[in-house]
Amino acid sequence: MPDRGGSGLKMILITGGAGGVGRELTSTLVQRGYTVRAFDLPFVDFSALEGMEGVEIAKGDITDLDTVRGVVQGVDLVHHVAALLPPASERNREKTLAVNVKGTGNLVQAIREQGGKARMIFTSTVATYGDTTADRPPIRVDHPQRSNTIYSDSKLLAERQILGADIPFTILRVSAIVMPALMDPPEWPFLASQRMEFINRADVVRALLAAVEREEATDKIFNIAGGKSWQMLGHEYIERTFPILGIPVAAAVYPEKPHYSDWYDTAEAQAVLDYQYTPFPRFLEMLEQAVAEALA
Repeated sequence: MPDRGGSGLKMILITGGAGGVGRELTSTLVQRGYTVRAFDLPFVDFSALEGMEGVEIAKGDITDLDTVRGVVQGVDLVHHVAALLPPASERNREKTLAVNVKGTGNLVQAIREQGGKARMIFTSTVATYGDTTADRPPIRVDHPQRSNTIYSDSKLLAERQILGADIPFTILRVSAIVMPALMDPPEWPFLASQRMEFINRADVVRALLAAVEREEATDKIFNIAGGKSWQMLGHEYIERTFPILGIPVAAAVYPEKPHYSDWYDTAEAQAVLDYQYTPFPRFLEMLEQAVAEALA
């Protein structure tokens, strides 16, 4: 991608700017010449962003409308990454809706009050499709959304607020994100025999960056997933990754019923955003290297 720091965007707001994806996106944007206002909760660790040229740190609560009005003031684009994620999202529906739905509504209201010109790029989720195991893959963006968790409910409601707000938008429905790193096995969002398609975090950041720089992404909804090399069954993913991590395959913890997970149609997303740079075999190589470094 060319450096687009001079493209006319003077200030980009990133909500959840101190989180893992938000922090990496912030760093990438300022390296490319943009100015970023990184917004997150006051108790979050901002140390990686402090003193970084081109970054303005803003601390506050996204559920407070007056605070949100302040951080939206003067921005040209809102990159809305902040959210309460699983498993924390499933413990308290009221809190999850407050952060993920009310917080999004506050951003929409603030954008509209300030002229409605700032585009919102919203990090949503393929979880809004719900259980698609009986459906024919790949799952496209026009597939019915049948959310079946607190988290997916909140993201679906947030999407509807954006789509009904008459502001420019880009909605990215992101599949489950993985990193090449030593980790303990979580409970996976798929059954052993279920279709699944993850994505490497670096490729997610590439998609988020491209959504800023590609005007043709405006007023579009995209599925963001790893691509065909990542399309496999749940047990196949476990059988390929667990030996590298030194974890017995039998230690994999699957849910009692499928939450969400499938193969996704990412053709348009890839054509517009050009973000799939980590095929699954390359991810395995990166995972092997990360584990070797961690053990050393």
